[in-house]
Amino acid sequence: MENDINRARELAEKIIRNVEKVMVGKTEAVQLAVIALISNGHLLIEDAPGVGKTMLARSLAKSIHCSFKRLQFTPDMLPGDITGVSIYNQKISDFEFHPGPIIAQVVLADEINRATPKVQSALLEAMEERQLTVDGVTRKMPAPFHVLATQNPIEYEGTFPLPESQLDRFLLRINIGYPSLTEEIAIIERQQYIHPIEQIDHVVNAEDVVTLQETVKQIYVDDLVKNYIVTLVEATRRHPSIYLGSSPRGSLALFRTAQARALLEGRDFVLPDDVKALAGPALAHRSLLSSQGPSHSKNGKSAITDILDTIPVPGAVPSRRKSG
Repeated sequence: MENDINRARELAEKIIRNVEKVMVGKTEAVQLAVIALISNGHLLIEDAPGVGKTMLARSLAKSIHCSFKRLQFTPDMLPGDITGVSIYNQKISDFEFHPGPIIAQVVLADEINRATPKVQSALLEAMEERQLTVDGVTRKMPAPFHVLATQNPIEYEGTFPLPESQLDRFLLRINIGYPSLTEEIAIIERQQYIHPIEQIDHVVNAEDVVTLQETVKQIYVDDLVKNYIVTLVEATRRHPSIYLGSSPRGSLALFRTAQARALLEGRDFVLPDDVKALAGPALAHRSLLSSQGPSHSKNGKSAITDILDTIPVPGAVPSRRKSG
């Protein structure tokens, strides 16, 4: 088990180091992106235009040797532009399915909230059930299957808020933030002659990603930590400023991502600190604030902080897996 974790950690660190060749000073965002990937979940990157949302998604996709498709969402897109369509072929006197860009191992859904809700909903089945049904025929998605979506804050012109059901499909929602003064100077210098994204290559392959995802599942989670996770999620349903709390999918997201964070730290067990570190990215977008609360784009962040401050952290947690 220890050898498996060490090898998996080395693979994950390869991805992180490769992405950081492009993303200057954004170690936390890169780590969260990799956690979403090795947790076998989807990632939503929300921030202002120009801070590197697409670059983070592209560099992560380029770091893993998987089939890659990019979707640039626009208000005039149709669901068939994503899923694909069946077209009648006169030569064979039958319909042929022409797959859409969603059928790939890594899909970059760029500016997803510029599309209408009808188009956004075309992703739901693929993201949750890892399959796609077009014209009554169901097709399995390839493995691994990872959606990296970017969106601008909904206060920006020409954007549509994602439906709650779709937000819930994203394992984590992260922000990148503006760079510091020295980081911005480094960005300018790195891009003076060529963009760093053009100079990186893949460092792992699809089989490595699947191995990482399977290894994450082996990380031990003590009953005290499981209870802590569920208590945090249940508290989102009772918080006075939250209109709609997280579903059990939030508990599963927090459980799996805490396992992934423990793996990145080289541990075969989860600590409460892993849960606390991921509560915001895993639960904030699943906790819809009441109309009296802050804007929709800041869903639940302050409320999650309040909950973390009020829920007692478990005490002593066994540092090794149970025997047998």
